[in-house]
Amino acid sequence: SHPVGTTVEVRDLFFNTPARRKFLRTERTEYQHVDQLLRKLALSRFSTAFTVRHNQRATRRWPAANSLTERNQRIADICGKAFLENAIYLDKEAAGMRLYGWLALPTYSRSQADLQYFYVNGRAVRDKLISHAVRQAYRDVLFHGRHPAYALYLELDPEKVDVNAHPSKHEVRFRDSRMVHEIVYRSLESLLADTRPGGTGITAAHPVRMDIPFRAARHSSGSSGQSTMRLHTGEQMATYSALHANERVDDAQPQRDPADEHPLGHAIAQLHGVYILAQNQKGLIIVDMHAAHERITYERLKRSFDGGKIRSQPLLVPQSIRVSMNEADLAEQNSGHFEKLGFDVARSGPEALMIREVPVLLAGADTEQLVQDVLADFSEHGSSDRILAHLNELLSTMACHGSVRANRELTIPEMNALLRDMEKTERSDQCNHGRPTWTQLSMDELDRLFMRGR
Repeated sequence: SHPVGTTVEVRDLFFNTPARRKFLRTERTEYQHVDQLLRKLALSRFSTAFTVRHNQRATRRWPAANSLTERNQRIADICGKAFLENAIYLDKEAAGMRLYGWLALPTYSRSQADLQYFYVNGRAVRDKLISHAVRQAYRDVLFHGRHPAYALYLELDPEKVDVNAHPSKHEVRFRDSRMVHEIVYRSLESLLADTRPGGTGITAAHPVRMDIPFRAARHSSGSSGQSTMRLHTGEQMATYSALHANERVDDAQPQRDPADEHPLGHAIAQLHGVYILAQNQKGLIIVDMHAAHERITYERLKRSFDGGKIRSQPLLVPQSIRVSMNEADLAEQNSGHFEKLGFDVARSGPEALMIREVPVLLAGADTEQLVQDVLADFSEHGSSDRILAHLNELLSTMACHGSVRANRELTIPEMNALLRDMEKTERSDQCNHGRPTWTQLSMDELDRLFMRGR
């Protein structure tokens, strides 16, 4: 009798089509294709145990995984232990949909998109809409040319998705594509926004369920009245603030109450005018002060920019552009979106648009090409972030030039002010270009360097 489960055995694959045998690659290459397919299957059904035998030898063995700990183990086996150690766990429900899974930190990016798994109702898909939403969520934190890593699962009413949109079933068509895009983007964006020292999202190989708000609420990175950092010029920076009574400018540090411990600890020195050295209960913290201050300045500029209406500049001569009738319809339907971002775009004919105002910061940009690209996004994805991306690029450049430079000597209170601002600022684990801003060396790691305890 057959044991419980399913056994798939392949023999004489090309009996009826011998001509196709010549398209086979080497045994190793073909086995890798099979192995990759089985990995996708194993990630789609955690409750199912998988055993793979090749040449009478068990090459893969994944036991059933029902608890979160067991699922973590399968994720580590398939995606790698390093992926799990650098992943955030997401579990979000909204609008009758559930999005959950593992999302790698921006600092664990890949040179190619080889570690991206997305499942819709248990089916592995490669969907352009989903890919666009994920890229948009990582836009502000990923180094140029790098790719995010993730294993994400979307569950929704089967009647709201067409799985027969592609012969190979790799692509799907959502009935409400804009809502799906918004949920995926907002969920990931709000989670990545909390990648900061002491953030609630980072769990380091032991992720937990999180209830993430649908709309990302920005954390305030303003002054707490005790330690703030303001920029006057590119070379001058000082505090306008009262210091802790027990903080002193000299190197001698008073004893501190462990209950007052901050995630980044307290500054003890500055190394070659580039790095801040701090200590916390775990060990040594090293901070790239320019990269950290760049992110802090950038987030403040974005908040100031978001706080008020985007300033527009009327064009001396309104610019007319030729578009298709469908694009003109899209521009008319999304006129409010353009207006919110500082554009005055109106229909001037069946296949023509008139641009009368543009954002002040984009006065020198190719506005005709930008508007056409935005309309292309609306047509394909139901939304667009191109204008906002262009504005953020300019704000990022301003933040880079307005941040503290290397070889600028900081006092201990100034360094502590920077550490406290990092703890309050969204996405401060990486700079505007996706590079890490700080790292931790534990006491165990330091002891190993000096062979203590051996």
